[in-house]
Amino acid sequence: MSAPQGKAASPFKQPKAVWAVAFACVISFMGIGLVDPILPALADSLDATPSQVSLLFSSYLIVTAVAMLIVGWFSSRFGAKRTLVIGLSVIVVFAALAGASGSINGIVGFRAGWGLGNALFIATSLAVIVASASGGFGGAIILYETALGLGIAVGPLLGGELGAISWRGPFFGVAVLMAIALVATIAFVPNLPKPARPTSALAPLKALRHRGLLTMGIMALLYNWGFFTMLGYAPYPMELSAHELGLVFTGWGLLVAAFSVFFAPRLQARWGTAPVLYANLLGLGIVMAVIAAGVTTPTTVIVAVIVSGAFIGINNTLTTQAVMLVAPVERPVASSSYGFLRFIGGGLAPYVAGKLADATDLSVPFYLGAATFLLAIPVLASGHRLLRQAEASPEADEPVTPALLPVGDAAAEDGAPPVIVAVGAHARAAAIVDTAARYAEHSGSPLEVVHVRQSAVVEEQAVETEDADRARAAVQTHLDRLAAGGVPATGQVLDSVGDHAAAGRVLARHAAEVGARAVTVGRSPRGALAQFADGSFTAALTHAAACDVLLVDPDAGPRPLTASTLPELRSGAA
Repeated sequence: MSAPQGKAASPFKQPKAVWAVAFACVISFMGIGLVDPILPALADSLDATPSQVSLLFSSYLIVTAVAMLIVGWFSSRFGAKRTLVIGLSVIVVFAALAGASGSINGIVGFRAGWGLGNALFIATSLAVIVASASGGFGGAIILYETALGLGIAVGPLLGGELGAISWRGPFFGVAVLMAIALVATIAFVPNLPKPARPTSALAPLKALRHRGLLTMGIMALLYNWGFFTMLGYAPYPMELSAHELGLVFTGWGLLVAAFSVFFAPRLQARWGTAPVLYANLLGLGIVMAVIAAGVTTPTTVIVAVIVSGAFIGINNTLTTQAVMLVAPVERPVASSSYGFLRFIGGGLAPYVAGKLADATDLSVPFYLGAATFLLAIPVLASGHRLLRQAEASPEADEPVTPALLPVGDAAAEDGAPPVIVAVGAHARAAAIVDTAARYAEHSGSPLEVVHVRQSAVVEEQAVETEDADRARAAVQTHLDRLAAGGVPATGQVLDSVGDHAAAGRVLARHAAEVGARAVTVGRSPRGALAQFADGSFTAALTHAAACDVLLVDPDAGPRPLTASTLPELRSGAA
């Protein structure tokens, strides 16, 4: 949105509180990758079958799923910092106990406790980073994405190295690293304000009554069934050492992180959420079928698992965005409902796969996983119309989260197309709005002040970057100031799910709906790195808008923005 001109702030220049939680996020994202390389070693050392070892995933994920139903209630009553501290403490204790255990049943039980701590942590970590970040939430999102990439990629490598020493190494490693993160969180993270209205413990279950959320949740359940079947059983037919397995899953993790953060939003912008998900689920089904057919050929399994990382990265991000787009409830409630269903699918899959493998052969669980990926396609198709309408317009047969919220008093209808000015909460916003107001007056158009309130999605996590009151205030302040100067204007708050580029496309759709004469924006302070990682609001708006898009500067005249002038704007030539 509009922003001051000047040197872009580094997304990595953040308070100690943000770094403390980001470090904990790295270790949390390492979680599954740390364990995967030691699965065969666990089976050999503890004289356990693969189906027994698979219960490490089932106990962890099923407890996480059930806990997701109450973490919103817990956090809204006890505060985000206390929730983080308790979650980290639980992880430290149960990871250490798992490492000290001498039986597979003991490890399975301690992994269940670990799952409780994980639910408390992941449900609040992104929100705490966004709330504690300096210079806007864009830098916080980049830092969280960096933590995600490091955790997913480094986790298997560290797990393989520690697992080569002993299968206990990854468990003790997590305990030590999380203990460091716990101390840093206690020392540096401030007490954050609690929500004005506590979340009901029943809200996530009640939210599943809404068709759109339930449909996307079931699709996520089926997807995670196939995903965790692969994670739980693919290491065995590879016939590799813990170190070698770590390298394989590091390659997989690099693709997951890259396609989740960089490629998924761009594919979504080009083709739409549903079409990309259809193709992606089909691709996953094919990859899983290849693993099943080639289960006796280690090289085939290794290559297929690494390639699957690209599909999984895309699916994780776009499935979460699909849920947030159609969910007619608050984002935290939608996240809890969605988390419950997807983790249930992930938890049941390894258990069922183990039973099938014991009763038949190792290829059958993978064929079932391929079938669940493919079955997710018609489930998604049953909610296609609702998802398409949610992307294109706030109007749908089933209510979705309001995409447009009027602010202030409506101006008199005079038939003239409005000039829209996009505003953010920053020091020079008033100057940008005043410049746009002069342009609107000169062109004989009414002025509309618009602020886009974003719900950021990073892989499988979503968070509102500001509450509704703060978003209204970002507009109302300008309306009051303009009214005091005798300048009539209206205001709107738009809701957007995704990155900054998605917010730009939402504003372009709104401009088309109201028949705007032009949309005016200020310069972005976010820099090339931030705009590459999180998308460019101005570029997406310029490409998608049916009307003129103008760069307004208090010290210069309005400048039309086009595809050909955007490179000059990015280089600072303007």
